[in-house]
Amino acid sequence: MEEYIFEPIGYIRTEAKEVPRHWSISEVEGEIVLNPELQVGLTGLQAGDKIVVIFCFHKSPPFSLENLLQKPPHQDSPKGVFSLCSPLRPNPIGFSILKIMAIEENIIKVKGLDILDGTPVLDIKPFKEIYFESNKPC
Repeated sequence: MEEYIFEPIGYIRTEAKEVPRHWSISEVEGEIVLNPELQVGLTGLQAGDKIVVIFCFHKSPPFSLENLLQKPPHQDSPKGVFSLCSPLRPNPIGFSILKIMAIEENIIKVKGLDILDGTPVLDIKPFKEIYFESNKPC
């Protein structure tokens, strides 16, 4: 099996001490602080756009096979990890869809955070609903 090593492209900065469990219900604001040398990669993004932010659940404990079934806090019975948004996963990778409020140099001000302060960001991709409706590649 191959091994993959990812280097963060930036990190999340927010003053929120608690964040919702999912981006779809979040109104929390914060920032993505992109590594300065990557700033030109933001060209084409603007306020009002939505982005998919891929990040590392850096505070999750190591995954073990006992975690394949987990009981969500809002449900009575356990579910399989792949049917959940739990941060306890075989690979600690998460994603959120956030709204860009502003871009100032290498800092993206966003809304909809369900990501903790200091979380490493692995990638940013544009979110275009038409991609999901028509199955067109982005």
